[in-house]
Amino acid sequence: MPKEGNKNPWKTLSGEDKYENKWIKVTEYQVINPAGGKGIYGKIHFKNVGIGIIPIDHEGNTWMVGQHRYTLDKFEWEIPEGGGLLGQDTLSAAQRELKEETGLTAAKWTLILEMNPSNSVSDERCVIYMAEGLTEGENDLEETEADMLLKKLPLREAIAMADRGEFADSLTLLGLLKVARLKGL
Repeated sequence: MPKEGNKNPWKTLSGEDKYENKWIKVTEYQVINPAGGKGIYGKIHFKNVGIGIIPIDHEGNTWMVGQHRYTLDKFEWEIPEGGGLLGQDTLSAAQRELKEETGLTAAKWTLILEMNPSNSVSDERCVIYMAEGLTEGENDLEETEADMLLKKLPLREAIAMADRGEFADSLTLLGLLKVARLKGL
């Protein structure tokens, strides 16, 4: 049985970029796997850090955004989310995304989770912040968010919805469950 450690058991023979746009790059690698067999491995490289925000007001409410997700061809409710450039401050990106999607600004920000949501096929890194001390204002949606809806609801209800399986988005689920633990809900 292999031992836990930092030694990479994979050997990369070559790699070829198959597709690229401003958000991702897809590369196919020719590899030798840990058992010694030849094979291929595909990797999706993300050019941004995924950002999720759970805004919580003084009355214990949060905000969800809803939009049609092209990849799934269905409408989804989620926490406010977006992206920040690799190597740049994720807090600034979170502040921008919260304002853009909800119109909210926050006085207090807490990093509550860092994760790799699909590490078998991508190098995507995501962070989730809890935002408190909220002030309401006007949102500034991007063109791709023109159909976005906004819903304010009690945080306890959002957590109950997560427990009932009403969200499919990983940042939404993990962020709400983490906040539930942090807040003792």
